[in-house]
Parts: sequence; C-alpha cells; structure tokens
Amino acid sequence: MAAAGKARVVVVGGGVAGSLLAKTMERHADVVLLDPKEYLEIPWAELRSTVEPSFAERSLIYHKDYLTDATIVTSSAVDITKDAVLTADGQSLPYDYLVIATGHALTSPGSRDDRVKEFQRDNQKIESSDSVLIIGGGPTGVELAGEIAVDYPQKKVTLIHRGPRLLEFIGEKASRKSLDWLTSKKVDVLLQQSVDLGSLSDTEKVYKTSGGETITADCHFVCIGKPLSSSWLNDTILKESLDNKGRVMVEKDLRVKGYNNVFAIGDITDIPEIKQGYLAQKHALLVAKNLKLLIKGSPNTKLSTYNTGFPLALVSLGRNEGVAQFPYLTISGCLPGKIKSRDLFISKTRKQIGLNG
Repeated sequence: MAAAGKARVVVVGGGVAGSLLAKTMERHADVVLLDPKEYLEIPWAELRSTVEPSFAERSLIYHKDYLTDATIVTSSAVDITKDAVLTADGQSLPYDYLVIATGHALTSPGSRDDRVKEFQRDNQKIESSDSVLIIGGGPTGVELAGEIAVDYPQKKVTLIHRGPRLLEFIGEKASRKSLDWLTSKKVDVLLQQSVDLGSLSDTEKVYKTSGGETITADCHFVCIGKPLSSSWLNDTILKESLDNKGRVMVEKDLRVKGYNNVFAIGDITDIPEIKQGYLAQKHALLVAKNLKLLIKGSPNTKLSTYNTGFPLALVSLGRNEGVAQFPYLTISGCLPGKIKSRDLFISKTRKQIGLNG
C-alpha cells in the first residue's frame, strides 16, 4: 500500500474512460494516470474542431486542469508485471490495482498546442480546397462530410465507402436516413468501392476507385477505423488475456480474466457492444464503484456487474441536425441535432470531470 495506507491505482490511458476513472478515484486512492499525451481529447468533438478549430479550446483539456490529487505521468506503458507498470521513459509505477484504458491507437501529438495546430492545418486544407474526398463511411466519415457540407455548402464533397451501406454499426433505417440527408446536401456517396490507401498523396488530385471510377479532389481525409491499442500487451503478463482480435477479455465485473486486481475499460474490452464514448464512461464509473468496494476490503464483497443495453446511437449531421437510433425508433432531423449536434456533449463531459461546462 502507498503512503497513509492508501491503495495505489494505476490507470493506463487518458481517454474519456481513463480520465473519468482517475478523476472519480483520486480522492479514494493514490492514483497515477499514465498517458502519452498531456491532455484529454473529447473524441466526438474532433470533426467539429476540423471545420471550427476554436471549438478545440473546450474539447482538449490538460490532464492537470481536472486532476487535483492524482499523479500524471506523460509516457507510454511498455510492460506490466504482477505489481508494477513499466514506462517508455524508464519509470516503474507500482500498483495494488491496475486499469487498462488504452482504447484505439491514436497518432495525436503529445502536446495540446500541437494538436490545436493539427486542427488549424486540416481546416486550412478544407478552406483552400474546392473539392474534398472523404474515405470511409463510418461515423467519422459521415460526420465529417456533414460538417463540411453545412459549413462549406459551396465545396464539392465526395464520400467513398467499401461497405454496402453507411454506418454499418447501426440499423439500416439510420443508415438510409444518413444517406438521404447527405445526398440532399449534394454530397456524392459511392458505396462498395474503395481507394488504395497506399497510393494516396497530398499532391495527387486524381483518385482511382476499385470500381474503376475516377474522382478529382483537391484534398482527402482518411476516416477508417483505427486499430486497437493492445499490441503492447503481447509482451506483458496479460498476453493470455487477449482474444484473437487483440481485445482484452473481461468478466462481468470488468476484471481482466484471470486477475483479481486488474480491470479493463472502454474500446479495448471484448464486451459485445458498439464502441462508443458514453459506454466507455459507463465502464469507468462501474469500475470506480468496484475499486472503492475492494479498497474498503469488506469480506465477501459482491462487485457490481456490467450489462449491455440496446445499441443507442447519435450521429451528428452538421451543426443542427442528426440521426438517432433508439429502441423501436429511428429519427433524423433537428431533434437529434438538439440532443447532440449543437454542443456535442462537451459541457456534459467537462462537468463529469469537475470543470465548468
């Protein structure tokens, strides 16, 4: 145990799940947050920040601004032993309880200023282009196409997707409503085609599709799924706890299979549900509750378990509209826009970690 008998909790990963867990636990344990970035990025604000870089001022939050009692270590984990996490910069972080929250592999810079500059560069790329190609028709590609179509209606936007429909992670009705909305905004949508990512360059303005079509665009954005950030676990004691897709196998109480004091939360888990930020936050709050119980050390402690719910989804379509999938109901237009698109839940997320909205 750490000083004053406090349990030591190491959280690996400072995304929306890891940061919320560290914040919730910092008064109850000796918490260390390990993250290669000096900031938390609210990921669902990324596309709005691309068309409006000043939006990033509220969605990129220094870890030190919301964590008052936790220790922040700006580095990456390279190994886990039964009692410590080893970091890329040579530190050994001892733990009584460990939480893995590394999500998907991101290429974002470690410095918040550099991330703001990336948004400004991407915005400049759009501003200086008459035509934009978006590769990938998942939520990122669809939302980016929506943001550009609404903010820059004069620009020609083409979206290409290898699947038979957009937003394959949700129901067909929501996919169709999104396609109809994009088409109404004059976005060209090409389905069941792809572009060879290896042949892309910022100077080449002509793109050949797998279906033999030629697209001309001044710039492009690649919006396809990022791999899980789990390959580093193959060199650790948790290597046997990964499934064949690299996901961490967890029990109902979100403990990693085979371990009593190691948890995993967020996108990296093998929980069969849509990987969404609000669910990762639910994981974080459940594990915080279980950690508090374990730290109290009550005999025969029964830990809370996680249950997957109906796959809800909210996809923004520009600033004022959206598509929402609820149980038994899929709607599009201004109502889902009011729920998500105006503020993108930024105020709510900031308040959860103790900041002003």
